[in-house]
Formats: sequence, structure tokens, C-alpha cells
Amino acid sequence: MKVGFMDVFCYLVTCTRTREALVIDPAGDEDQIFERIKEKDLNLKYIVNTHGHPDHTCGNAKVKTLTGAKIVMHELDDQMFNSKQGQEMARQWNFTPSPPADLTVKDGDHIVAGDVSLKVIHTPGHSPGGICLLGDSNLFTGDTLFVGGIGRTDLPGASMTEFMTAIRQILLTLPGETIVWPGHDYGVKPSSTIEVEKKTNPWL
Repeated sequence: MKVGFMDVFCYLVTCTRTREALVIDPAGDEDQIFERIKEKDLNLKYIVNTHGHPDHTCGNAKVKTLTGAKIVMHELDDQMFNSKQGQEMARQWNFTPSPPADLTVKDGDHIVAGDVSLKVIHTPGHSPGGICLLGDSNLFTGDTLFVGGIGRTDLPGASMTEFMTAIRQILLTLPGETIVWPGHDYGVKPSSTIEVEKKTNPWL
């Protein structure tokens, strides 16, 4: 679902057997997200953030209130964006700050909902605790890798060197058929593959 005023892609990932689910980056339009959860008769276990920037976390508080789901974030971004500076960034950008994470993750962890298991891949550079999530040849890339682009590195805690290292040494080594589901609708189409991005993304 494309939500909020910054064209953020929010994803509902669901186990069809148990109806357990997780939502990735609820970035506004929380009532729309909740209606979809009810429509699909889902038990939302987790609210997972690919990183802590407020345009991706601004819906955390309301979705948690509506569903009781636990907020999950990489430990480094949870520390950074729940600091006084991080909370102030959200307000300056005119977003609702996220509550602290209920669970923090690190590279190699798995987030499980029913039969669905998403592997946490730490890809710092856009933010210290940026992550991608990999499951069944689907890669949710947040603001690490877009269709035809990459995330910005001019915000606090960012590093172009770390960013390009993570993308080239980790993401681009995945099988070419891996589907890329980005964090924003910035490309010519909503999704891509690792192979297509390796061949056509001008940043790579």
C-alpha cells in the first residue's frame, strides 16, 4: 500500500495458514492499514521498521494502539530515534514520533509470523540501523535500494561508504531473481529484481 504524503510503500506480510501477519513501515493512513488488516482477518503480531526515519515510523503508535502489535526495529536505530534528537527530528518533519521498540533486532535475526520467516539483513548507510528483510526470494529494502536508485546519505548517522559496501557486498550477491520491494514509489514501476537493478540502476 502506498501511504502518507511521501509515497512510502507499506507492506502486509501474511501467513495464509495461521493468518498471523506483520506490517512493514506503517507510514501514515493508519486507518486504511487497519481496515485492510480487518478485511483480511489478520492477527497482526509485529510492526517492523526498515529504519527509524519518521516518514517510515509515524504510524507506529496508532497501529500499535489499534492492534496491540509489537514494534520491531534494529537496535541502533531504536537508540538513535528514541533519543531527544531523534524525537525532535520527527516533530521538525511534522510527523508523530514512534514509541520505543518493543523488540530490537540485529543482523541475522529472523522475524516470524506463522509460517513466514523474514531474515534481518543489516544495511547501514542511510541510517545506522537500516535493515532489509528477506523471505522466499522477496526482499523488502526500505530506503536502502529503490527501483533505479538508492537512499540518501546526507542525514544524521548516514555514511555513503557504509551504504555502498552493504549494497554491493550483501544485496547484489543475492540471486538475481530476488524481488525487490522498495520503501518509496520513486521508480518507473513499484518493484524490480536484483538482476535488473544490477544491470540498469545508475548508482550501481
